[in-house]
Amino acid sequence: MMARLGISFTTGIIVTFALLWLMQFLIATGRNALSERTDFRIMDFIRVKQEETIEQKDRKPPKPPEVEEKPPEMPPPQLDALDPNAPRVNLANIDVNMDMNIGGTDFAVDGEYLPIVRVEPIYPRRAQSRGIEGFCDMEFTVTKSGEVTDAVATECSSSVFQNASVKAVLKWKYKPRVVNGEPIDSPGVRTRLTYQFEE
Repeated sequence: MMARLGISFTTGIIVTFALLWLMQFLIATGRNALSERTDFRIMDFIRVKQEETIEQKDRKPPKPPEVEEKPPEMPPPQLDALDPNAPRVNLANIDVNMDMNIGGTDFAVDGEYLPIVRVEPIYPRRAQSRGIEGFCDMEFTVTKSGEVTDAVATECSSSVFQNASVKAVLKWKYKPRVVNGEPIDSPGVRTRLTYQFEE
C-alpha cells in the first residue's frame, strides 16, 4: 500500500514539473513571435466591365387591316315552338271595385287592392303524369305593403294542387287598399286557380 502511494506521489511530482517546464517554454518562444514584424500585402481585385450591347425590340403590335365589308347582321332569334300538349294553368280574375273619392282640397285617392304581379303556379308532376285536371280555391291577405300573407287553400279538387297553389300565391304582389289616404291590410281575398291541359 505504501509502495503504491510512493509511486503515485513521485509520478505526480514528475508530471507537475514537466507541465511547468512546457508552459515556461511556450511563454519564452511566444515573446519572439509577438516582436517579429510581419509584412502584409493587400491585393485589390478590379473587375473590368465588359461592353454590352442591348438590343431593344419594338413591341408595338401590327396595325390590324381595315375592314372593307360590314359584318352580316345577326338573324333574329327563333323561339322554340310551344308544345300544344303542355299543361296550362288559368288564373281566375279577381273582382275589383274601384272607389275613387277626391275631395276639394284632399288629393288622397281611396281604392281597392289591385294585382300587380301574378305568378302562375307550377303544374304538379304527379297530376301531369296522371292526367289530372282541377282547381284550387285560395284565400289570403293583402298587406298594406302589397305582399300576400296567410295564403290558405280553402277547397281543392285534388290535394296535389294545394302546395303548388300556396307557393304561387305567396309570390304575388298587389297595390294595397287605400282608405282615407292610408294603405291598409285586406284580409279574406279569394281567387280560384284552374289546372287544365291545353287542347
